[in-house]
Amino acid sequence: MMKKSINAWTIDAADDFEAMFKAVKEAGFQGIELNVDKDGSSAHSITLETGTDLEALTELSRTYSLPVVSISTSLGGTTGLADRENRRRAHKVIRRQIECAKVLNAGAILSVPGGVSGDLSLREARDNSLECYRELGDEIAASGVQVCLEQVWNGFFTSPFDMARFIDELDNPLIGAYFDVGNVLAFSWPEYWIEVLGQRIRRVHVKDFKRSGGLFQGGNWVDLGTGDADWCKVLPALRKAGFDGYLTAETSIGESAVPGITYPAYYKTVSEALERIIGPEPGLRPKDNAAC
Repeated sequence: MMKKSINAWTIDAADDFEAMFKAVKEAGFQGIELNVDKDGSSAHSITLETGTDLEALTELSRTYSLPVVSISTSLGGTTGLADRENRRRAHKVIRRQIECAKVLNAGAILSVPGGVSGDLSLREARDNSLECYRELGDEIAASGVQVCLEQVWNGFFTSPFDMARFIDELDNPLIGAYFDVGNVLAFSWPEYWIEVLGQRIRRVHVKDFKRSGGLFQGGNWVDLGTGDADWCKVLPALRKAGFDGYLTAETSIGESAVPGITYPAYYKTVSEALERIIGPEPGLRPKDNAAC
């Protein structure tokens, strides 16, 4: 049965690592995703430098019985890897994530390819991104860590067929998909992406988006379970694809519909929403908290 996890970006930035682990455990989560960020991002960010005591984080994970399920990052996906210098920086980030994942027994990292701009074509961004991951192919294979590519709003993966083909062309059993349910809601339906990506999916982010109207008409991020994600279709699609891991909430207290909600109360609402979404089979819950 799938389990509940949460990304560290959701946690109060003022909390240090121990305060974060304690709060996440108390809210009822079963796993946590940590992040590699620039210096000063939060009191619980891992940086590119070696200053973070990873062994201490391993001990916190044991103490609170809260596995680190993956290592994400905010350091990628925007430059298009337009030149070798940018690719070297991407390699540095990926290597740091892999190092963290190995020490923390996370098993996987999140990586964002692409990044298109007015000065960099989609074809160039694609070629550069393929080269970036191919150059690290042997290191990834030797690490034993899953490198999971995520679709984000950077103009790169706009179709599940694009994403599937990109992963297949890399032809590396340790490179798969980090599927984000919320990131496709503005312009598509997540269950259809899951159908195409299938067993390529190794990790999953969950958040919710309420469309203003139809597709491509804008909208807003909303509380998990109150948007246009139909969890009665998303969860069966994930199961059919063979996914039975952690659903990692990547949400923000700023999206809450409850005025003045405290961080502990917010974590609890996210945990409870995930509980309803996962549910005892077949009691899944779709948008607006209605029963299937």
